[in-house]
Order: sequence, then C-alpha cells, then structure tokens
Amino acid sequence: MTFAETSPQPGPRSVRPRKPRSSTFRFVRDLIVIVLVAILVSALVKAFLIRAFFIPSESMENTLQVNDRILVNELVPSVMPIEHGDVVVFRDPGGWLAPPAPPAAGLAGMLDGALTFVGLSASDSDNHLIKRVIGLPGDTVVCCTATGQLSVNGVPLDEPYIQLPDEDSAATKSPFSVTVPSDNLWVMGDNRFNSADSAYHFLKSDAPTGFVPLDAVVGRAFVVSWPTQHWAWLDNFPATFAATLEQPAAPSPSP
Repeated sequence: MTFAETSPQPGPRSVRPRKPRSSTFRFVRDLIVIVLVAILVSALVKAFLIRAFFIPSESMENTLQVNDRILVNELVPSVMPIEHGDVVVFRDPGGWLAPPAPPAAGLAGMLDGALTFVGLSASDSDNHLIKRVIGLPGDTVVCCTATGQLSVNGVPLDEPYIQLPDEDSAATKSPFSVTVPSDNLWVMGDNRFNSADSAYHFLKSDAPTGFVPLDAVVGRAFVVSWPTQHWAWLDNFPATFAATLEQPAAPSPSP
C-alpha cells in the first residue's frame, strides 16, 4: 500500500501577550510633545509676529496705565509702514533710559527668562520705551500755535488722546520747531507733561537727540490685553492727522 507524503501540520504556537503601556506613560509623553510644540510656536510668533510688553510708567496715560499688558505687531515697520498716531515700542535710541536693573537671580530669574523667550512674559520691558508717533521722516513739527496746539507741516492738531494738567495748558511744556530727518521718527507721550519723549530730549540737549531711528522700532502696539477692564484696541486717530497728509512735508535741513 502506498501512502501519499504529507507535510506535518504545525501545532499551535505559544504567543506571549504584549505588555500594554500604561495610560500614565502615554499621557506624560503626549503632554511633553504638546509643551514642546507650544514652546516652538510661541518662540516663532514672538520672533516674527507678536510680542508682549508691560507698561512701567505713566508717560502714556490715560491711553495706557502702569502695569497694563500690551501686544505689539512686529511686522511694523519691516513689512507694514508706520503711520502718524501709531503707538510704537522702540529700543533706547541712546541715553533715554537709566541702566537696566539686574535680572532676578535663581529659579525665579530662570523661569521669567524662559517665559520671556517664548513671549509669555515681558521681563525686558524696562529696556524699551513706548510713545505715539507724531512726526514721520521729512515732517516739520512745531509747538505751539497761538491756541497752544501742536502742528505738523503747518496743520494744527486736535489731539483727543493727550492728558494735560488743565484745559488751558499748551500741548507741551516748552516751544520747539524741528524737521524730522530721514529714517527717523518724532515721538511723544500722551501724558505730555510727564513724558521723557522726543521734545524732552531735544530741548535738554544742544545736540538733536530727540529723534528715534526707524531701525530701533520693535513694532506697533495694537491692543491692551491685560487687565481685562482695560482691554482696548489702540487707535492711531487718523482724523487727527488726515489734514497733515495733504500738506507737503518740509525738506530736511541742509547739512
């Protein structure tokens, strides 16, 4: 009798069950990934788009109060132009600020530095200034008219944003007349009699130190983000400056 050759049938294999990962491990792993992505996105946003600052002084009252938090559009002026009336944050153009206080030491300093890096804090706000743009390159800014107003290119300004000691006060403490050089700005605080602004620095020195170079501008402040009761968009009051745009700016003085 002949038997057909057949392959032996494999028996059942022993399969070792895979040990499931704990839900705690997966939660921690996902949390780390989310935090790292959030830090990266925040750092990119701070570097190229939006940056936070706090207000350390009274120079922009009543538009901005001490310890208000603001958000700054960093696309201005590299991508978007600066306009009259914009509220801008800028680095010290030279001698406007006292030397900064040393940073906090220890863990608190490290934490604040890390939060500043990703744009969630603003420990470097004391190294910057914030003012309103009154004069653009080529503008002639004069104070004051017979009625005590500031004028730009011969046009008196109705400035609803300024704070003065009383309704009879002129728009600044002392008279001046300047023509803004190319690639510079003339900036002033809304609290005119309590602001170390372009007029203050121009008048206290024999040299024209009151101008702010365009390349010192960090960006344009566009909203008060904190506290919630101060939340507001920051207006540049186009109606105030509309007539100045219809007048030709005076040429820069010859060297």
